[in-house]
Amino acid sequence: MFEGAIQDLIDELGRLPGIGPKSAQRLAFHLLQADDADVARLVSALQRVKELVRFCATCFNVAESEECRICRDPRRSDESICVVEEPKDVVAIERTGEFRGRYHVLGGAINPLEGVGPDNLRIRELMARLASGEIKELILATDPNTEGEATATYLALLVKPMGIAVTRLASGLPVGGDLEYADEITLGRAFEGRRAV
Repeated sequence: MFEGAIQDLIDELGRLPGIGPKSAQRLAFHLLQADDADVARLVSALQRVKELVRFCATCFNVAESEECRICRDPRRSDESICVVEEPKDVVAIERTGEFRGRYHVLGGAINPLEGVGPDNLRIRELMARLASGEIKELILATDPNTEGEATATYLALLVKPMGIAVTRLASGLPVGGDLEYADEITLGRAFEGRRAV
């Protein structure tokens, strides 16, 4: 459609997850019209993130040093590990202020259709952490979809023989949602996870 540098930019932006052709085109033209200083800040931020950010050597969350801030925090409990798929999931759980243990980021979920098996995830590293004997609870906080459920089931089967308590985050109805719009699985889980009031 376009040619040269603008088409190259549209193509590169379109390769980002969640950015379709129309969004890529809008972003490209926004950048074309933006101030040079704004574009320079974006370029600098992209370069800095590639130079400075890495994965934590312990939990595989994003970090700017050998370990992330959560793994370095001595106030966190070493008795529980919350397993998540991606670093963005750590952020979501941290926002609740409810969990004070450690994390383990798998780097995805089991998805045979996409060619992602257990060996493609950081399961070996998780098992090495669990072998220390300090961990009393493993919280499975993978996404409540087919891939996340498969991953949680796989991990539960691996870990239960170790004598570690394995729990799964409850799932159910969202606050402000309507029952008529809930799917059967969500509604079923809401019934399973009900508690006394």
